[in-house]
Amino acid sequence: MNTKLPVEEALVASASERIRQRLERAGRRFHANDNISAFIREGEIDEIKAEVESHLKQVLRALVIDTDSDHNTNDTAQRVAKMFVDEVFRGRYVPVPKVTEFPNAERLNELMIVGPIKVRSACSHHLCPILGRVWVGILPNEHSNLIGLSKYARLCEWIMSRPQIQEEAVTMLANELQERVKPDGLALVMEADHFCMHWRGVKDDESVMTNSVMRGAFLKDASLRREFLSLLSRKNGF
Repeated sequence: MNTKLPVEEALVASASERIRQRLERAGRRFHANDNISAFIREGEIDEIKAEVESHLKQVLRALVIDTDSDHNTNDTAQRVAKMFVDEVFRGRYVPVPKVTEFPNAERLNELMIVGPIKVRSACSHHLCPILGRVWVGILPNEHSNLIGLSKYARLCEWIMSRPQIQEEAVTMLANELQERVKPDGLALVMEADHFCMHWRGVKDDESVMTNSVMRGAFLKDASLRREFLSLLSRKNGF
């Protein structure tokens, strides 16, 4: 990795601004649910965490919290900065995990279902938790690439650990799986609790959101779609 900064970047004090400039020069967007790892250079993640910590201290000050004498909040800014960058928003800052792919040597063409996969995300509107489950249906063909069972969970975590809305998250996951597996059919269902409803606003702790994405054979073949959804309902009480 080239760690030497161009002259114009060397004059920019903050890592966040340097990364922002690289993204803008490349014409790349950097929405809350975008992965920007290709534009982050060695050592800049630690700089981002320090920068976030500094800003969070000002947020706590604006909330009139005495972090100097309150032992419970002395290190809150540091903890939250680390949590955002290394954990709950990690999918923005790290490359896609390595996923071993195998050829479909036996030419499998029967429906397979993976799930429920537990997922954790955050609402990009209020940064409140989204906790849920994902089911994946795959109808492979002889040219499909098969991936290991645990790799579905790894890809889910990578996509979901970003601030976003559920509808877009499921579509992004479907795009990633479609590109890798290249099946005849792909189906995803996600069911999640949204703490922006549970914790604030209407404070409704009973509502969940369920949405689906259907591709290829699942979109065209009603009987295949019914089979997938009926197997989910029998196993999971939908």
